Amino acid sequence: MQSPVVLRRFREEDVEEISRLEAQCIPDAWSVGLFRDFLKDQNSIGLLAGLGDKIVGFCSVTNISGEGEVNNVAVLPSFRGRGIASALMEELLHQGEAMGITDFTLEVRVGNFPAVHLYEKFGFVSEGIRPGFYRNPTEDAMIMWRRGPRGQ
Repeated sequence: MQSPVVLRRFREEDVEEISRLEAQCIPDAWSVGLFRDFLKDQNSIGLLAGLGDKIVGFCSVTNISGEGEVNNVAVLPSFRGRGIASALMEELLHQGEAMGITDFTLEVRVGNFPAVHLYEKFGFVSEGIRPGFYRNPTEDAMIMWRRGPRGQ
């Protein structure tokens, strides 16, 4: 029997594994140094999904004056389709709201249909395009927002 996925905030000792995980999922992954700097920011939350002693996914958000910028969401390819990204997003939004975030935003590759569907499931809607935003390969970014009561 496989152990359940456990969600928790990530810590300094997790950053190297998280950086390796992100590099397997995202062409322009953050460096270990960027993750360490992120952890020092009191306005940021980073969550990971652990299965046993293995990190299988993570996500993060930064609170900028009540607006949450979702920085990254990544799940190892072999663990996709198990609801891990949904569980991470649900908890990230919950913890973000608890710290005062009312509106959330993110960018996603226009061709990343599974991610777009995930974000739409949580109430995000497209509000614009950033042409050529992504590299490796070059692709437009869809700007998505999930507006709270004051923004609707």
